Amino acid sequence: MKKVVLILAFIGLLVVIAVGTLSQKETDSTTLMKLKEKYSKKEKPSVDHSKFAVLQQKFKSPQEVTKACESCHNMTAHQVMNSNHWNWEREEYVQGRGVIYLGKRNAINNFCIGTKGNEESCAKCHIGYGMDSKGKIYTDPNNIDCLVCHDNSETYAKAPEKGGAPLTTLDFNKIAESVGKPKRSNCGVCHFYGGGGNNVKHGDLEMSMFEPTKEIDIHMATDGMNLQCVDCHTTDQHNIAGKVYSLSSMSHNRNTCEQCHTATPHEDDILNEHTLKVACQTCHIPTYAKANATKMYWDWSTAGKLKNGEPYVEEDSMGNHAYMSIKGSFVWKKNVKPDYIWFNGTASHYLEGDKIQDTTKPLVLNQLHGSYADDESKIVPVKIHVAKQPYDPINKILIQPKLFAEEKGEGAFWKDFNWKTSAEVGMKDVGLPFSGKVLFIKTEMYWPINHMVASKENTVKCNECHTRNDSRLAGLKDFYMPGRDYSSLVDTAGKWLIILSLIGIAFHATFRIIASRKLKKEVTK
Repeated sequence: MKKVVLILAFIGLLVVIAVGTLSQKETDSTTLMKLKEKYSKKEKPSVDHSKFAVLQQKFKSPQEVTKACESCHNMTAHQVMNSNHWNWEREEYVQGRGVIYLGKRNAINNFCIGTKGNEESCAKCHIGYGMDSKGKIYTDPNNIDCLVCHDNSETYAKAPEKGGAPLTTLDFNKIAESVGKPKRSNCGVCHFYGGGGNNVKHGDLEMSMFEPTKEIDIHMATDGMNLQCVDCHTTDQHNIAGKVYSLSSMSHNRNTCEQCHTATPHEDDILNEHTLKVACQTCHIPTYAKANATKMYWDWSTAGKLKNGEPYVEEDSMGNHAYMSIKGSFVWKKNVKPDYIWFNGTASHYLEGDKIQDTTKPLVLNQLHGSYADDESKIVPVKIHVAKQPYDPINKILIQPKLFAEEKGEGAFWKDFNWKTSAEVGMKDVGLPFSGKVLFIKTEMYWPINHMVASKENTVKCNECHTRNDSRLAGLKDFYMPGRDYSSLVDTAGKWLIILSLIGIAFHATFRIIASRKLKKEVTK
């Protein structure tokens, strides 16, 4: 009777496991089906802007277009002027500093270094018209650039070095009548070209993402889901979800894969267990810069060389700038394996005027925080951009040089090619001291990789991390990982466990053989 009960209980357990597994698979399948159904629907515009009489007037300036927009969208100006896209800064809590305002206004990067004094050039990627060092643009709602984000004619373009003003040759009427929900083309004209060219900054955001294939990005693929940026980066009163950690410090308003795919998206439980400590991107983005190379190294110290008294440009084998008189030397790479770090969503930053504590080590401009022991941390893939940029060896602070000017003689490096005068004028613009000496220091910036997601068939394989030879996670030393790490204690204990098991099996087999023979003898007597 007991045997029957045990057999029935075992069968019942198998049934429960089977039902649970099938239910999980069904749930996973249903989740994916719902996502595909949601994002495959083409959104129909609720209005036809070409029918509005206010947009059919002859516009002589972009500000007139903004006035027309605000005549209907009468609460929008207030929303935009309270967004970080407009103000180039946001309120952040930074450990050791307290609550500060952080953004392009006061953070130093290792690309074009900083915006102050260079607004006419940098503001090509600002959602306003006519930025200058005086900051008047921030107070005038008529200087909001509605078209840069909402043009659906794909003809709108900003003019170079004009403080954010558009090209004067544009048909503002045609553009105003074709406005709508932002598309990849609206976001990409700034975010794909940040830092002075295609794929300079991020590594996973570049011009191939305008119309990517599945091989480039499984989500945005025009032959697949065809997601737009705003499908994930949703907007509430013109504040857009998601953060760039070159300029953010707090772990809120972040975009995550889990907001669509849940925290347990896999059929295999052991893969779902990985999500406790491993970000989705770590496995699902095996490489970045898939179509076009990204800039990995920028050496400002070599800038300023001239040929026959004029600046010049040299290109590498891929057609990228290898040297520019105005910016120095570059190293580009394509199909790059990410570096990996622990990240809990918080960061600290080098701001204008911060003292450099140790000039013999690389200065990290945006330190991303995290560790294995931190419950909030996960392993994430990053691009590490390395640069050599100017600093003041006496005051031990990074130099914010004056780079852009319309004419020679104003101290701008891109015109006069003199580091000392460029540093003197630039540091005066930001209100910081300058000793008169310029040297160069190695700096690093960390850029989390979130795009260029591969299909599940092309994700990182288990043995790419769980291996002693060239593991992807070789740089993370604060935890033990099976297959990657060696421990003499664990290995010795394992060997003895195997030996003792074999000895036990031998003893057991010998005992069974002897016992069997004794039993046969007793039976034959």
